[in-house]
Amino acid sequence: MTADPALSARDLEAELESAGALPAAWLDEFRATPRHLFIPDDVWTEAPGGWRRLSRRTEPDVWWEMVGRDGYIVTQVDDGRPADPDHGEYSTSSASQPSLVLRMLDELHAEPGTRVLEIGTGTGYNAALLAARLGPDNVTTVEVDPRLAERARQALARVGRPVPVITADGAAGHPPHAPYDRIIATASVQRVPAAWIEQTRPGGIILTPWGNAYHNDALLRLTVHEDGIASGPFAGRAPFMWMRDARVQLGTLSDHVHDGDAPDVSTTDLDLCDMFGRPDVDFAIGVQVPGVSWHRFDAEDGSGEFTVWLIDVEPGGRSWASVDFEGNAVHRVEQYGPRRLWDEVAAAYRTWLGHGRPGVTRFGMTVLPDGRHQVWLDAPSMSSWAPVRY
Repeated sequence: MTADPALSARDLEAELESAGALPAAWLDEFRATPRHLFIPDDVWTEAPGGWRRLSRRTEPDVWWEMVGRDGYIVTQVDDGRPADPDHGEYSTSSASQPSLVLRMLDELHAEPGTRVLEIGTGTGYNAALLAARLGPDNVTTVEVDPRLAERARQALARVGRPVPVITADGAAGHPPHAPYDRIIATASVQRVPAAWIEQTRPGGIILTPWGNAYHNDALLRLTVHEDGIASGPFAGRAPFMWMRDARVQLGTLSDHVHDGDAPDVSTTDLDLCDMFGRPDVDFAIGVQVPGVSWHRFDAEDGSGEFTVWLIDVEPGGRSWASVDFEGNAVHRVEQYGPRRLWDEVAAAYRTWLGHGRPGVTRFGMTVLPDGRHQVWLDAPSMSSWAPVRY
C-alpha cells in the first residue's frame, strides 16, 4: 500500500462495510476522523518472544497497511519503558480494532448533548469520534500514562477537537465534570469502580470491557439507578488490555508448580475440546471460579494432543491442576493444593451445560452500593442461575 491517506481510509471503510461493521449512525463521524492521524510513527508488531518496533519512516508500506485494515495496532510496550528500544516484552497500549470501536460507540447510545467520560484515552481516536458527534465540550477523557495523554492531546488539537485530556487514574473517574450521561472504558476491569457509578447520573449508562483471570473478553453495559445500584447485560465480546490497577498477575507455571508437589490423580470423561477456548463456556466457567487462570499447551509433534493447566492466582494461592488430552475418551487429571481446581471447573462446566449452554449475552451483572458484584442469567430476579458474588 502506498502512503495515500485517502486510499487507506477507503480501504478501511470498504472492509468495515463488507463485514457489516460500520454503523450507519456513526458513518459521518468515521469519515470525518481519519485513523492515520492518531497512529504514532512507531508501532509494534509481534515477534518471537514479544514485540518488534516498526517505524513508518523505514517501513511505510507495512505501516499504511496496518492503518488501513480492521485490526488493532500496538502503540506501546512495557508501559513505555522497554529495556531494548527496538524490542518489547508486553503490549501495554494499542489503537483498538475499528469495528470494535464503532460497535461500542453504537452500544453507548450517545446523541448530541450527551455528556461522556471516556476512561483510557490511548491514541485519542475514540475521543475524536465522540467529539465529532457530541462536541469537544461534552467529552472528557482520562489517560493514566502522561506520554500517551500528551500525544493524544496533540492529535486531538490537530484535528480541531480539543477534548480535555486528563492525566490521572481512570478508576477515579473525573469528579469536576460529573455527573455524566455515559461512561465508556477502553480498558478491561475485574470490578466496576464505585466512582464510575457515583459519577453517572440516574438513568445513565456505563459501558466497559470486563474480565477475570480465567476469561477477559466481555462487554458489560450497566444502567445506573436512583438507589445507587447499577445493573445490566453483557453485550457481547470485547477483548481489551487491562486497566493498570486491574492487571492479573499470572506469572509462569514454575511460579506455581514446584518439585515435590504430590498431586492427587484421577480421570475425567468430559469433552476437553468443548470445555476450553470457546468464549461462551470460558465466560460461564470464569464467573464461577474466581481467581483461577487456565493455560493450554499443545504437543509440538502435531498430534493434536494437549495439556491444560489450571492455576490459583489469588495471593498466596498454592493450588494447581492439569488434565491431558491424548485422543482418548478418558483423560488423566492431577490436582494439588487446598483448592480442587479441576473439580471446581468441571462443576462449573456441568452447570453451564445444565442451563442449555447459554451465551455471554444471556448473562448480566448487578453492582450493589456496598461493592458486591453479582452475575446472573437472563434477569437479576431469575433463580435459575444462582448469582455469583465476589
